Amino acid sequence: MNNRILVTLPLAAVLAFPAFAQTSSTQNQDQSNPSAATTTQSTDTATGKQPLQAPAREGFWGRVNPFARKNYVKRQTEPIRDRINELDDLTAANGKAIKDTDSRAQAGIKLASDKANEADQHAIDAGNKATMAQQSAQQASTRIQTVETVVGNIDQYKASNQTEIRFKPGQTMLSKNAKDALDEMANTVKGQRGYIIEVQGFSSGKGQTAISNSQKMAESVVRYMVLNHEIPVYRIYLVGMGNAPTGAADENAKNRHISGGRVEISLLKNDLEQLSSNSSAPATSMDQSQQPK
Repeated sequence: MNNRILVTLPLAAVLAFPAFAQTSSTQNQDQSNPSAATTTQSTDTATGKQPLQAPAREGFWGRVNPFARKNYVKRQTEPIRDRINELDDLTAANGKAIKDTDSRAQAGIKLASDKANEADQHAIDAGNKATMAQQSAQQASTRIQTVETVVGNIDQYKASNQTEIRFKPGQTMLSKNAKDALDEMANTVKGQRGYIIEVQGFSSGKGQTAISNSQKMAESVVRYMVLNHEIPVYRIYLVGMGNAPTGAADENAKNRHISGGRVEISLLKNDLEQLSSNSSAPATSMDQSQQPK
């Protein structure tokens, strides 16, 4: 019995010694941490907390304690687990912030691209308008030159058409053939501008009698054109020439006896009609270019 007691006491002492060493090491660590916290300078970390401090003493068994208890291991690993959780939360927050920043950057890039495209379109529209303005200026310059030419030649009339009507001696009435010839000439001047009609009457005989007869024949022509074709009177110039010769053919035959009478109707035009057509063409083209597409 005594032998058993003697064997049991040393064995109990051996088993109790590790637990005592572990307890003393933990107490020493708890006592040394406040002093280390007070002496260690603060450093910036990802979590904003002080880094984990290594134990000041490693105990009797060093880093490996074959008799470490569960509570001891838990106390040693809880700070590490808390820091890992904090780092996971911080990583998730940083990832969300990066995604938000990337989304805002993509939205800003798209907005800048849209603004650039809009500016390009405005530049294209401005270029088109500048081209249209240049074309309009060129057309206006051409029209001004045309107007200057027409104004310079406003009194220059050129023969466009000529008709001759014959009368029997002592007759001043128009025949059917004469009316048809006048109708054909009057139809060519409807709606036109810049023209005059010259009516010259010629009659056989001598002196005032020939002039009077030629005047009456010319008046019958003018009267028909004014009443039947509404040609303004101010565009018709009438003159009774009597038996006066006109042209080279009359000079060669001026001594020949003239029987009856005749009326020469000449249509004279200047450049006003050409100016009117040139003015309407640019206006039409400009109106078409300004229509919405």
